[in-house]
Amino acid sequence: MANLKASKKNVITSEKKKNSNNRKRSIIKTYIKKVLFFISSNDVDKSIFFFNKVQSIVDKYSLKGIIHKNKAARYKSNLFIKIRNMNNLKNSK
Repeated sequence: MANLKASKKNVITSEKKKNSNNRKRSIIKTYIKKVLFFISSNDVDKSIFFFNKVQSIVDKYSLKGIIHKNKAARYKSNLFIKIRNMNNLKNSK
């Protein structure tokens, strides 16, 4: 444990930041799971709706440094490909 008062404060603030960042990462994962659920249930409208939410959240958190910008791009790209493939399969039937 830290001895100096400033060091003790740094431990507390870093713990708060860690908890906040973990909550934000959890929000991203929750919305991604929602999109994947609606993709698997072939609900195009809801999957697109939640994909738009994922895009805005991921972009916002990548600008703040919660996640890396390449990881944000990968999330969006993978989800978009799955939605596009779902639409192509639906249109071909």
